[in-house]
Amino acid sequence: MLKVLIPTIMLFPTIWLSSSKWLWTTTTAHSLLIALISLTWLKWTSETGWTTSNIYMATDPLSTPLLVLTCWLLPLMILASQNHINPEPINRQRLYITLLTSLQTFLIMAFGATEIIMFYIMFEATLIPTLIIITRWGNQTERLNAGTYFLFYTLAGSLPLLVALLLLQNTTGTLSMLILQYSQPMILNSWGHKIWWAGCLIAFLVKMPLYGVHLWLPKAHVEAPVAGSMVLAAVLLKLGGYGMMRMMVMLDPLSKELAYPFIILALWGIIMTGSICLRQTDLKSLIAYSSVSHMGLVAGGILIQTPWGFTGAIILMIAHGLVSSALFCLANTAYERTHSRTMVLARGLQMIFPLTAAWWFIANLANLALPPLPNLMGEIMIITTLFNWSPWTIALTGMGTLITAGYSLYMFLMTQRGPTPHHIMGLPPFHTREHLLMMLHLIPVILLITKPELMWGWCY
Repeated sequence: MLKVLIPTIMLFPTIWLSSSKWLWTTTTAHSLLIALISLTWLKWTSETGWTTSNIYMATDPLSTPLLVLTCWLLPLMILASQNHINPEPINRQRLYITLLTSLQTFLIMAFGATEIIMFYIMFEATLIPTLIIITRWGNQTERLNAGTYFLFYTLAGSLPLLVALLLLQNTTGTLSMLILQYSQPMILNSWGHKIWWAGCLIAFLVKMPLYGVHLWLPKAHVEAPVAGSMVLAAVLLKLGGYGMMRMMVMLDPLSKELAYPFIILALWGIIMTGSICLRQTDLKSLIAYSSVSHMGLVAGGILIQTPWGFTGAIILMIAHGLVSSALFCLANTAYERTHSRTMVLARGLQMIFPLTAAWWFIANLANLALPPLPNLMGEIMIITTLFNWSPWTIALTGMGTLITAGYSLYMFLMTQRGPTPHHIMGLPPFHTREHLLMMLHLIPVILLITKPELMWGWCY
């Protein structure tokens, strides 16, 4: 654990002490080195499930893929932001990279925590850098509004969780994940227990987000700069799924009855947000709503609490993290050239940027779950679990898959195909940096086809 956490903390002096000319080079190289070191976590040697460096930080097969994803994303965010932040004064550039690094530090401590209260504190701490990135470096004047939505939705959801955790500590005497799974199951039978059950999960459902409490997400995504969108889509939404998986172990007898409305909302959300995507004109907004739709499927898979559902949820979270981050990068590269996110204004880009059209094509196919990509693996496992739970769900999940294919193709055809308008003929070409960025997103997705057990979790 410390072999990644200490180099991450040492990034802070690197950022502030390196010369302005080498700032982006050194930070990218340093963070890429951390990402490569983090791959050693995937070499699983422990038989007990947990590998600990001390009693507060540990990794197990559920948190490992998410930790590696977190570390993998920092160099990509720095690469993606370079063009956007370069014109600013050097201290602001340093501050921007510092915020991204602090986000990675908090996320490593959140996914690696064995004490649930430490996980909660880090879960909340990620709010601060994200909020500063959205409200300070966002594109439009709406960014303050987006920051307010983001802050208040997440805080309103997570304060009941704090009370629920204190009650849990009072009842069981411990909040360590290592011990809780072996403690006595609680007798949950009163109304108060039902409210406690909801308190444990609502924070994570808002973070995922579940349809109904998802309004902060499209706002935050659309207003955030590219690194903000990438980290939101790729890692911060996964905190919700990870927290739910950890808490579900303790909520057992009540979940059978109380999960119904949440599963219904999640499945209905797949259809609704997919339909919203079909009518979007704003490129980033479309990708943001597609995230809500995919996370609805993940929430359904987790709430059903079967090994298949959990496995499908982890696989889909990892795959979606890489693919949606890639889509936001592509949307940003188009925005930097055309200065518009409206899809109608920038059509026919395939004629000007043929290689970029290939990246768009692969990312869109991954988003609509083309076999044999891991997105399909995760979706099929969750859909199978849901069908096993109730055959009626196939109508909703099947419709959702169909709509996903529809809006993914719509996004590709709108941005890449058709005649190129006259007003976008003089666009600057794509840089090697941007092609490298896309390769670092999409090659892991393709390679995961060959070794999916890296992200199966502890279910097999």
